[in-house]
Amino acid sequence: MTMLGGTNLPRVGGYNQAVVLDAIRTRGPVSRVELAALTGLTNQTVSNVVRKLLDAGLVTETGQAPSSGGKRRTLLSPRPDGAYAIGVHLDPDSAVIVVVNLAGEVITGRRQRLVAPEDPEQVVDRVSRAALRLFARSGVDPARLLGLGIAAPGPLDGAQGAVVSPPNLPGWGRVPLVRMFETATNLPVALDNDATAAAIGERWIGGEARAGSFLFVYLGTGIGAGVVLNNTVLHGDSGNAGEFAHMPVEPGDRRCPCGGTDCLGPYCSPAAIIDDLLRRYGPEAAARIGLTGTPETLHDDWKALRGAVRADDPDAVDVVRRAARRIGQAARGAASLLDVDRIVLGGEALRGIEPVLLAEIEAAVNRTAVARALRPISVEQSVIGATVGAVGAASLILHGNYAPGWRMLTEPAG
Repeated sequence: MTMLGGTNLPRVGGYNQAVVLDAIRTRGPVSRVELAALTGLTNQTVSNVVRKLLDAGLVTETGQAPSSGGKRRTLLSPRPDGAYAIGVHLDPDSAVIVVVNLAGEVITGRRQRLVAPEDPEQVVDRVSRAALRLFARSGVDPARLLGLGIAAPGPLDGAQGAVVSPPNLPGWGRVPLVRMFETATNLPVALDNDATAAAIGERWIGGEARAGSFLFVYLGTGIGAGVVLNNTVLHGDSGNAGEFAHMPVEPGDRRCPCGGTDCLGPYCSPAAIIDDLLRRYGPEAAARIGLTGTPETLHDDWKALRGAVRADDPDAVDVVRRAARRIGQAARGAASLLDVDRIVLGGEALRGIEPVLLAEIEAAVNRTAVARALRPISVEQSVIGATVGAVGAASLILHGNYAPGWRMLTEPAG
């Protein structure tokens, strides 16, 4: 698989460092000679860049490759303790906070309940304090901390670093989260919507298994998607690419906030699936599974429903399959449009029901003979797991500092 190419112009040394570091992360342990082939840089440029990465403590020499008759080549790997980032995933009732190293490993983490989620200033204050306490207890060298990333429900105003009236956070209008968190923590801050952040985390941490292109389908309080094409995250003109909840599916009687009855979102959120079970199978099924059916008990109800799916309760399995089929309809259209051969599923709400969703979505996206003959699409679970939102938030910082991108070509080398 070809890696993103570098350039031998001295003025973009920072870009070349990102290209080489990305190749080491994705394909390591790897030798300098192999890096030249992977990146398109000259051997001399690779040697110069590697020396800078070694001096910066971002990579390390981890042994030697077996001899093929000549001098044994020294192998290079990322140095996990070379850099760190804090990740914050904001959800309507809680925030998940993690400290992540350069290898994408979670050093420590916690969940912070939001006692007043309708008050953005209080949320930022409490979450910032919790994040700084968590980092202080981690024992990590503060000089190695790059910043704090936030994964939040969209829509976003990327230019202003703000969320704009997210449907799942009532009472929030235009909230300048980046500026607020910068003031509260005195750290560099990056913001993206939760699904795109999760996709960035998956690309950053997944290494060779996630190199190339994929559609990341994220299920939390709602549903969203992140798109990675040829190792580049797709943001769109307004920074809100991946509004998967508005993909058209078989219409029903659920109305989207946009006014449509054929949008995916209203049919496949945890709240919608629980309501579907109550409407289809009534109080007897709800009592058997342990559902209350009130907004206040959504978290516990969803946990109980997932447990019932794992126990093969027919009613619970049926409503999850119905939602999964609609997700499959939307995913098939998106995968065809984007020409990706991999769909990745992630998000805390999926825990325990992944097999049902994987089976239904895989059947939907590979339903036609043309799709199967041309290139079957694989459907896989996230390599990160339940904390994909928070780890993805931290990856906004790591990716933004060390991933090759066109933005780096226009900035001074450093």
